[in-house]
Amino acid sequence: MAKRVFLIVLDSFGIGAEPDAPAFGDAGTNTLGAIAGHPNFKGNHLAELGLFNIDGVNCGQKHSAPIGCYARLREASAGKDTTIGHWEIAGLLSADPLPTFPNGFPQEVLDEFTAKTGYKVLCNKPYSGTEVIRDYGEEHMKTGALIVYTSADSVFQIAANEAIVPVEELYEICRKAREILTGKYGVGRVIARPFVGTCAADFTRTPRRHDYSLEPPAPTMLDALRRAGKETIGVGKIHDIFAGRGISETIRTSGNTEGLAITLELAERDFEGLAFVNLVDFDMLYGHRRDVAGYAAAAAEFNDWLPEFISRLGPDDLLMVTADHGCDPSYTKTTDHTREYVPYMIYGKELRQGVNLGTRYCFGTIANTVCDALGVPACLAGCSVWPEIHA
Repeated sequence: MAKRVFLIVLDSFGIGAEPDAPAFGDAGTNTLGAIAGHPNFKGNHLAELGLFNIDGVNCGQKHSAPIGCYARLREASAGKDTTIGHWEIAGLLSADPLPTFPNGFPQEVLDEFTAKTGYKVLCNKPYSGTEVIRDYGEEHMKTGALIVYTSADSVFQIAANEAIVPVEELYEICRKAREILTGKYGVGRVIARPFVGTCAADFTRTPRRHDYSLEPPAPTMLDALRRAGKETIGVGKIHDIFAGRGISETIRTSGNTEGLAITLELAERDFEGLAFVNLVDFDMLYGHRRDVAGYAAAAAEFNDWLPEFISRLGPDDLLMVTADHGCDPSYTKTTDHTREYVPYMIYGKELRQGVNLGTRYCFGTIANTVCDALGVPACLAGCSVWPEIHA
């Protein structure tokens, strides 16, 4: 039985289109394939974990003797967003996609928002986060109205200049919006998007983004672990994705580099349970912005971080690396997430090595394996691979 599991989600690190990708408008997408040939990419330590040996991966160099066990996971839920992806990783299926609003939010929602917050609304369209502050930021500063926008994801985003609306006030506005957005309007996330600057030429988003998610509608592995007395440490936006449910400790980060540093520190800490880490920059900074070079460089940073982290693992520790969906930075038809398989790589000093676990249906494979490894009974979607990898 394991003492600690470090589950790291490379947010949006897909490895090729799923069979139903055309239904999502994502035929032929492949996030890993888009970056593997770029000069910025470096994947030798990822290869050691078995990344390029995974079923269907046809880029990179297969490793002759991977130290990790590895699988390709196919999503069982009806979606391709962060919330649904992470919920499924935690063993909760979503039979229906979360609602999206390609034409903006209905007037009744905006009227209730204004009544509850006291703020009028600008924009109310799907928009790029950087372009929306460029196009509406000056009007926001003149009128005080908030910039409300969405995307192809199930999100209600509120942008405000910190000089006009202090960050803590913006957070309170988002909390009120979260109370409004339920039922048929129950978007996956309400997101605070603070920015700074004096005019369109210098408006810049700050790292003080904050997400307010729907609470999971059923128990997840986090609830099971907490009931068993295990620690559940959420690093990055894990707390936000699960609305804090089942999280014993939250450590927020400003991006990948800080998230990796914190995870190294956690490897030196004595705890029993799960460290659940989200590395958001892959998705937020590079995938959605269709920045192949940046995405490749972020992958290289993670690759180079791996040996030091692995050296700090004890005999009862496990490392798991996966993703929640794709966001192919070379796919220019949209700037949205892409419906892709995700990798699942598992390493532990007492585990079997080089086990090809094939293709598994349901990201909940991860939740069940985590619970089995930690000796915690749970009734979750998916099937554990623990019996196949435990030496």
